[in-house]
Amino acid sequence: MIKVAFFDTKDYDKNLFEEYNKNYNFEITYFTSKLNNETATLAKGYDVVCVFVNDKVDEETLKILEENGVKLVALRCAGFNNVDLEHKGKIRVVRVPQYSPYAVAEHAVALLLNINRKIYKSYQRVKKYNFSLDGLLGFDVHGKTIGVIGTGRIGKAFINIMKGFGTEIIAYDLFKDEKASEELGFKYVELDELLEKSDIISLHCPLTKETENIINKDTIRKMKDGAIIINCSRGKLVNTDDLIEELSTGKIGGVGLDVYEDEEEFFLRDMSNSYKRDKNLSILISMPNVIITSHQAFFTNEALNKIASDTCENIKQIFNDEKCLNEII
Repeated sequence: MIKVAFFDTKDYDKNLFEEYNKNYNFEITYFTSKLNNETATLAKGYDVVCVFVNDKVDEETLKILEENGVKLVALRCAGFNNVDLEHKGKIRVVRVPQYSPYAVAEHAVALLLNINRKIYKSYQRVKKYNFSLDGLLGFDVHGKTIGVIGTGRIGKAFINIMKGFGTEIIAYDLFKDEKASEELGFKYVELDELLEKSDIISLHCPLTKETENIINKDTIRKMKDGAIIINCSRGKLVNTDDLIEELSTGKIGGVGLDVYEDEEEFFLRDMSNSYKRDKNLSILISMPNVIITSHQAFFTNEALNKIASDTCENIKQIFNDEKCLNEII
């Protein structure tokens, strides 16, 4: 029987995986703690560790896992920047590359509309029976220029939605999808041109050496005054210190974040009764033109079911010596 150590478990994870596991009969032990070099010994005697976005599978963790007999790291997410692939040794790694691009793309649009039309501010006012429109002025998204950084599945889903608003789409990606550009009606440009022309910039790229801190003091200063920035991808795409500095000058019109540079100790957890606080995160939360959600863009029924089914299938394929298209080589 294949033994799985399941880290960073939430109730919804356990409920879904227990249901899908009826078809696989893995022996799953659920740990609420995140995987890192301090908790890796919990996986002793297990064949698989199943991890999520904020588990830290670095060189030291991988070494401990291998020493304790772990053969597979099963990521229940698309991104794999938290795994040190150069030091994985004999351990194999699989992921879920396409659980629901629509979930993330739709959440990015929700953040954009919330910022622009001051939905949350209006909602809070109306609850107090204040029906004034002062301070709620937005703008038509129709006719605006949308800059999309990253045109993978999620980026293309976002572009498709925004085309329905009647916008002009320009995009930047190191790996251009010319077929999609023609079919969806967007244009590839260099990064500087995107920054200079876009009214709204949405990030949909993976975290790599090339994209880390792609939004920083220099790139923000090239943007239009009042531009809106949306990030539903990875927190470290944005340099938080620089973002706060430019927000304080009024350069940026608004920011929507579903991810945060140092989110590991906070996001996906209830910290309301804890005294632990992050200075930059607290500053951002306090700003009137910033909306932050807790890495929930993926969180739809369709996405969760796809994650559970694909993760179980990935594990089965690896241990049955079947071809696994989701293995990271």
